Amino acid sequence: MATLADLDELALALPETTKEVSDDGRPAFKVHGKLFCCQRGRRPDALDAATGERLDDVLMFRVADLDVKELLLADERGIFFTTPHFDGYAAVLVRIPQLARLERDELADLVAEAWLTRAQKRVAKAWLAEHTVG
Repeated sequence: MATLADLDELALALPETTKEVSDDGRPAFKVHGKLFCCQRGRRPDALDAATGERLDDVLMFRVADLDVKELLLADERGIFFTTPHFDGYAAVLVRIPQLARLERDELADLVAEAWLTRAQKRVAKAWLAEHTVG
């Protein structure tokens, strides 16, 4: 069972990762100044199906490409989703309560893969030489 604390720990363990926190407490993780994961603010494109209210518990993870995005969206557990805002963009969304449906190892792979999309090539190559992802 994965948590937001796991997300923090996993993301910050990756080389050159920094965490920024918005005024309202939403985290954003960057590598070398490039965003790879964040908690989105309330947006008109992400609504609660039951209430119609804008969601404030949505995490965005970059993915390697649109094929990976489609693979994650096809996961039968329904953990990953997207919105029209992300059409054609290599990223998936996850509601924070859904993290509990991921194993920590799955979250670790998701975070590492997101990080790899934005890390400098030399940094990513060095990290990959020491780690196995997925």
